[in-house]
Amino acid sequence: MPKYRTDLPQLKGGTFLSDGGIETTLIFHHGLDLPHFASFVLLNTPEGRRHLTDYYEQYLRVARDRGVGFILDSATWRANPDWGTKLGYGREALSTINAASIALLQDLRKRWETPATPCVISGAIGPRGDGYKAGRMDAAEAEDYHAEQIETFAKTEADMVSAYTLNNVHEAIGVARAAEAHKMPCAIAFTVETDGKLVTGLSLREAIEKVDHATGAYPAYYLINCAHPAHFDHILKAGEPWLQRIFGIKANASTKSHAELDESETLDAGDPQDLARRYDALRHRLPSLRILGGCCGTDHRHVAAICDGWLPHRLSA
Repeated sequence: MPKYRTDLPQLKGGTFLSDGGIETTLIFHHGLDLPHFASFVLLNTPEGRRHLTDYYEQYLRVARDRGVGFILDSATWRANPDWGTKLGYGREALSTINAASIALLQDLRKRWETPATPCVISGAIGPRGDGYKAGRMDAAEAEDYHAEQIETFAKTEADMVSAYTLNNVHEAIGVARAAEAHKMPCAIAFTVETDGKLVTGLSLREAIEKVDHATGAYPAYYLINCAHPAHFDHILKAGEPWLQRIFGIKANASTKSHAELDESETLDAGDPQDLARRYDALRHRLPSLRILGGCCGTDHRHVAAICDGWLPHRLSA
């Protein structure tokens, strides 16, 4: 049995870090070509695996130095059938690459985990289509579509699965049901537009409540990702019960809209210190918030600043 699958440490409290914008970091800082924004292709070569290892270790060093936990998300956000086909990967090749992504994280955990820094391995899942455009699957179709990748993760040492940049409730329901069918804990991360709503027009509250209603609240928790805090902080009203379901934030560095980011040819890394202050300002409105990471434009420097602003002993230092 995988180490934490039946006992996720992040559910017990404490602070856990997560990585930042893996694709934007590898493209703009490492100078790598990632076709269709797919970082999993790097697992095919020793050089590519070294880039991924170096990437993760920058974050693991931040977590271990500060004595906090870490969520190791695999580089498989694009490793599903539709994106795999565009990249020339059949189903067997995708299964192999998804398993290889977890094996790399296993090696990292063996070398970096300490009692003060538990490292949870999570198989990362992305949307079937574009994370910035509404998908059209119903829940049953989404469950069938994502089941294959989740089944692969279930056969590895992955402790859980996490679905990122989802913008459609039906797809989120399908992911959660597929995870439950394969006895995998799961987290759902929704992305929102500059008005704080999903691209479908649904509020974040409605999205979380609909998924919980349809799945018996199966997701272990929810996150907000791939949006700047300025896009969603106004919808988080202290004291509302649904906010207790949000355990993590993986925000963008940039205040630009998704459309603007799609068209940008340069990296907007924002201001790490400002981003850290915005995370800290949310602590009283999000009582369960404990997973701190980043998304587009962020790197280990942003996550370090966020962590330093979050931990009490750092605030008083």
